[in-house]
Amino acid sequence: MGIPVLILGESGSGKSASLRNFEPDELVIYNVAGKPLPFRKGSKMNRADNPSYNTILANMGKKKFSRYVIDDSQYLLCFELFERSAETGYTKFTEMALHFYNLIQFVIKQMPDDCIVYFLHHTEEIDGKLKAKTIGRMLNEKLTVEGLFSIVLMAQNADGKHIFVVQSDGRSTVKTPMEMFEKAEIDNDLKLVDTTIREYYGI
Repeated sequence: MGIPVLILGESGSGKSASLRNFEPDELVIYNVAGKPLPFRKGSKMNRADNPSYNTILANMGKKKFSRYVIDDSQYLLCFELFERSAETGYTKFTEMALHFYNLIQFVIKQMPDDCIVYFLHHTEEIDGKLKAKTIGRMLNEKLTVEGLFSIVLMAQNADGKHIFVVQSDGRSTVKTPMEMFEKAEIDNDLKLVDTTIREYYGI
C-alpha cells in the first residue's frame, strides 16, 4: 500500500521549491506543465515533462523508486478538459474525476509500502475555505480530492518565508495524523516531510 500525500498551495507558494533538498536519484518528478523547476539543480532532477495519466501509471508501475512527485497535478484535470472541450454533456466531467481518482487509487493499492507519491496541487476558495482546485462544480460534487488523502499540507508564503502548514485552523482542508508534527507550521522542505512520514510509519 503506497502513501499519497497532497501538497496544496497557490502559484508561487513554494510547492515546487520544496523539492530542492532531494538529490536527483532519490525521486522521479512528473512535471505536468513542463515548466523549469525553481532551484539551481532543478535541471538535473530525474523528471518527465508533460506526462499523461498513462505515462505516469506505466512509469510508476515499474516501481523503481520509493518517491514520486506529480508537480501541478491539477493540470491533469485542466489539460484533459481542454482536450475534450468540444464534447457536450456532463459525462466527460464524471470521466475526468474517475481518471484522477484511479491515479490516486493506483498509488494506494498498487505501489509498495515504502512508496510515497506527492501530489503538488493548486488551491481554490469555495465558501470561505481553501481546498484542492478542480474543474467546475460538477467535479467537486463527484470527487472530494482531500478525502482520498490522510496527509494534506498547505504551502504558503508568510512574510517572505515559505512554509508548510501541517495543522488546519479550520479555514483549509489541511490534515495530518496525530503527533506526526509537533508544530502547526514547518519549513517548506519536502525531504524533511518525507523523512518525518517514514519515521512515523516505520518505513
